[in-house]
Amino acid sequence: MSDNEQRPIIPPPLESMPPQQQRSGCVTALIGLVGVILLLPGLCALIFMSGSARLDSGLMSLVLVAFIVGAFGVLMIVAAIRRASRP
Repeated sequence: MSDNEQRPIIPPPLESMPPQQQRSGCVTALIGLVGVILLLPGLCALIFMSGSARLDSGLMSLVLVAFIVGAFGVLMIVAAIRRASRP
């Protein structure tokens, strides 16, 4: 063979590949638990907004922050579900 020709790539035998690391169920449960805890400020803000007809600007920014924290809680729960469903 000349130097210009490419040699075919041969994959290593299956026995020499490292074993797949197992996922920790504890970490997945912890992510889900933190996600549920982060949902609570958003839920409280939703209840607070439904009870009051008018909010001043200072309170509205606090409610907005609570909704953002709740959104992060939803993202963490989705991440925990995806992590648990991976093989």
